[in-house]
Amino acid sequence: MSLSLIGIIVVQIYWITNSIRYNDEQFSFAVKQTMVSVATELENREIGSYQLALQNLKDTLGGNIEPGKLRRLLLAQQNRRLIENSTLHNNPLIEDYKLDPQLTDLDLDSITFKRLFDSNGKLNRKEENASTDNKIRYSELDNFARKVTGERASEYFSILPLPQRVSIEEVYELIKLELEKRQIEARFEFAIYQDGFATRVQSPDFTYVPDATWDYPIYRTSYDTVEPYYLYISLPQRKKVILSSIMGMALLSLVFTTVIVVAYSSAINQIFKQRQISQIKTDFINNMTHEFKTPIATINLALDSLNHPKISSDPEKVKNYLRMIREENKRMHGQVENVLQISKLEKNDLNLSKERVEMNELINDSITHVQLLLEEKNGTIKTHLGALRTVVLANESHMTNVIVNILENAIKYTESAPIIDVYTENVKNKLVIKVRDQGIGMGKAAQRKAFQKFFREHTGDIHNVKGHGLGLAYSKRILEDHEGEIYVQSVKGKGSTFSIHLPLIV
Repeated sequence: MSLSLIGIIVVQIYWITNSIRYNDEQFSFAVKQTMVSVATELENREIGSYQLALQNLKDTLGGNIEPGKLRRLLLAQQNRRLIENSTLHNNPLIEDYKLDPQLTDLDLDSITFKRLFDSNGKLNRKEENASTDNKIRYSELDNFARKVTGERASEYFSILPLPQRVSIEEVYELIKLELEKRQIEARFEFAIYQDGFATRVQSPDFTYVPDATWDYPIYRTSYDTVEPYYLYISLPQRKKVILSSIMGMALLSLVFTTVIVVAYSSAINQIFKQRQISQIKTDFINNMTHEFKTPIATINLALDSLNHPKISSDPEKVKNYLRMIREENKRMHGQVENVLQISKLEKNDLNLSKERVEMNELINDSITHVQLLLEEKNGTIKTHLGALRTVVLANESHMTNVIVNILENAIKYTESAPIIDVYTENVKNKLVIKVRDQGIGMGKAAQRKAFQKFFREHTGDIHNVKGHGLGLAYSKRILEDHEGEIYVQSVKGKGSTFSIHLPLIV
């Protein structure tokens, strides 16, 4: 069962890990496809604008002009406008941007480019939108023609600064549209870099995040030359999006696995408890058998002796054997009564009648009950009854049994002559009774189990100390019925102190 449970947990972890990795790969693939689509759309727009510019130039000049000359005219006009724009902003270009000497005799100012560029030098998007037919025609060309057209468009627009080729809003809308197509709903930032440096075309909060940023080259229409522009897209919420995609199934799997683990743990716990209870019951039966065996053997011996003519004729010996039989019978009766009392307490079937009890007197009376056992081991009990208020509401018989049980344990679990001190004191509205011995003591584990049924602290042989492990459990249950409490403090080898707290009659 343990191996199967571990296998289930490992499979669940493996499945969740694989799902996260698979979703991460799908997410990265979707983002890369988005970038490819954005780059393609940007390039297609420039190709459409280039075709429109070429057609407008043909219409302006009129007639059939050699294609190479048209291309040079377009480049020359682009150069000239760029030089004029740079000079206007006190940023003169290098002298490489000069007009073709073959075109100096043309009046380029007569060529109408206002439909292509606005006053800031940016592409006129109204005209660009009108170039749909040109882009359709471009897609119908063969591979070689598309490659040539793309290279010429790239050459035409590469002269312009990037902000004049594309705007921040344009890139943002394209990325947003492509991400929505792929069902990616997450905040994104973007930037376009040139030769490793950021350009002005970027979102305000763009930050390069190593594990959540992708790049892809844009404006690359030639297989021989690569434009030094890269589009970067950053999705800071990447992990959140990936985890949210499997969160439902992962939580469901976690809940079911947790239920299985809890149920399994409970079953194992019950198995160990049942095993412990079985062992305790076996010990109890063995102890009970041992406790009954001795008095029964004594009674049988006494009865056999009474049948002997010499003893039966001696009244003193008969009286002595009858006393022995009575004591052993009383002893067995007391043991049976203890078991029955515990059974009644568990069923709440023990009705205790309570009255005003003077505890100092009850303690002194309880000491007399253990006097013979104490004298047998040459022990002493000293009382320190310092409490001024000692009247409680209690059942005198059961409360006497509680004190006697604790005193008997102090005597039994002392290897040498027992030395026992009994204290009473008042703490607020409670009477505190302490019974301190100098016996064998208990370890921490034994202290936690001291008030459990059938528990006994052994010093070796299971029968070296007589009893059934019911005395302290009985005492605790009686005190609880009196709204009292009992505690134990003990050090192994140095003795134990039992403290009883009982509410006083106000």
